[in-house]
Amino acid sequence: MQLRFLAAKRSLLLALIVPTAVAAYYLPGFPPQDYAENDSVQLTVNALTSSDSRSLLPYDYYYKRFHFCEPEVFENERESLGSVLFGDRLYNSPFQLKMLKDETCVKLCTNKIPAEDAQFINLKIKEDYSMSWFVDNLPAAQMFPDDDGKDYYKIGFELGALVGESESTEVPYFHNHYDITIEYHQQDQDTYRVVGVLVIPRSVKNVDKESNCNYANGQPTLQLSEKETNEVTFYYNVVWKKSDATWGTRWDKYLHVTDSQIHWFSIVNSIVIVLMLTGMIAMILLRALHKDISRYNSFIEDDGGQEDIGWKLVHADVFRPPQQRMLLAVLVGNGAQVFLMTAVTLAFAVLGFLSPSSRGALSTVTIIFYILFAGVSGYVSARLYKMMQGEYWRRNVALTALLVPGIIFLIFIILNFFLISAQSSAAVPFTTMLALIAMWFLISLPLCIVGSYFGFKQPTIENPVKTNQIPRQVPTQPAYLNLWASAAMGGILPFGAIFIELYFIMNSIWFHHIYYVFGFLFLVFLILVITSSEVAILMCYFHLCSEDWRWPWRSFLTAGCSGVYIFLHSVVYFVRKLHVDNVASGFLYFGWSMVMSLLFVILTGSVGYISCLMFVRSIFGSIKVD
Repeated sequence: MQLRFLAAKRSLLLALIVPTAVAAYYLPGFPPQDYAENDSVQLTVNALTSSDSRSLLPYDYYYKRFHFCEPEVFENERESLGSVLFGDRLYNSPFQLKMLKDETCVKLCTNKIPAEDAQFINLKIKEDYSMSWFVDNLPAAQMFPDDDGKDYYKIGFELGALVGESESTEVPYFHNHYDITIEYHQQDQDTYRVVGVLVIPRSVKNVDKESNCNYANGQPTLQLSEKETNEVTFYYNVVWKKSDATWGTRWDKYLHVTDSQIHWFSIVNSIVIVLMLTGMIAMILLRALHKDISRYNSFIEDDGGQEDIGWKLVHADVFRPPQQRMLLAVLVGNGAQVFLMTAVTLAFAVLGFLSPSSRGALSTVTIIFYILFAGVSGYVSARLYKMMQGEYWRRNVALTALLVPGIIFLIFIILNFFLISAQSSAAVPFTTMLALIAMWFLISLPLCIVGSYFGFKQPTIENPVKTNQIPRQVPTQPAYLNLWASAAMGGILPFGAIFIELYFIMNSIWFHHIYYVFGFLFLVFLILVITSSEVAILMCYFHLCSEDWRWPWRSFLTAGCSGVYIFLHSVVYFVRKLHVDNVASGFLYFGWSMVMSLLFVILTGSVGYISCLMFVRSIFGSIKVD
């Protein structure tokens, strides 16, 4: 409770300017657990993942081909929806830990590993697979020094070691012995709390009990043969170490930022550039518009017969319903839903309600808000479709509720089949799939219908000028105002506002790092919204001045094209950063990259369209039309 009170008192400014004081602005998602001496402390095991992203497929710890020691009775730890969707599978373990009780050479079991399974394990060692354990909801880690010489905890530890001068001559050694160091903090005379977990894995072929299994200076010796059955014995040592760290600050070493100066410089540099560009756009636009409106109104007052020039020429067509009005209304409605989901989720994260100690909390909250804001999607889509003089309101309701979620769910199902075929733990269980479908059809769909009902009940949005029956012919446009050329140019700036932070986000996703700099992310999100809005308005103004009144889809695509750049960035990231060498991982990567890019297109495109709609209504409502 004390940490919760302190975190609530911190301001957003601290979250933005103090990157190392992590504990000051996150709220714990796991209550403190007090232990007495000799109390049992549970060690749980999670899925194995590749720390070098040579494979993106996690595997259950008790996947039969690993042959790890199993407990007498399996207990599956309950996980959040987001945690399950991201492949977390927590189970109990046969490790027997007692508070403050050091132990050496504790035998877990002896298992026989067939040659074909030894080949599988050696392959996973070469793919840099790491194990993930938890003690008191705190991840096991290894200690490494950073560039400043300070120690930090790297979550996870290797399945095995590679020894050799080059990649072609490296020999894999399997880790079967674990030196476990558990740091504790003494609360009072009789109670203790776990504040750190360190594991040093060893590869030991012959156990040396005379030295109390101390292999600190030893070389790896257990190499699994791929030609015959291997007999492997698993051991562990446990050391309890007193620490000055309190329970409230125990995550500090885990959330250490490496290369913080580069991170800060990149973020600040990006923000300054984007703010300067958007400021210049705003100044040019406002000055030009002010002169245009004054000139048009003076023409009417001084000489009623003055011929219209510039963007005033299209006043009788600018509010003409666009082609594919149904699709545009549906996409903008879903964009409003994604916008609110993102804004509220980031607000919760900045305020500290999404702690890294709550596995899957961020993704769970994101899904919940996406479902709850389905009513907003229906309402916005209905009002826009009615403004565009649409007649098929039932089809509008159905498409708003089913089109975008259906595409995402279809991609999700296809990826899940790949994961099932690869026997990965990231494959979503059938019961979780049913839960998602139930949330979609029992919560999201009814909310969307209710929102559409209220949207269609509202009076039609009246346009400031009338629309002619016969559309005006659009003159030949310059090459740079071509639909796709202007969209390609306009999408660069919103992408430039986020691409550096996007790099860190993708690192956290595919390299299994903890991302927690939500203050920066929220600021970047605001800049993204402002940039998307201003770029769309600027290109809309150029189109209107060129007597092209077909602004609705152009405004959507101008800002939404930034999502295309995100997908292209993901392709470059895949080629340059990842070392994926299996088909299932490739499909998983590009499938989720496609989902992320699609949602980004809808989000930024909706911001661009709504901004241009307000802009066009404002300028044409400010002039006098005969």
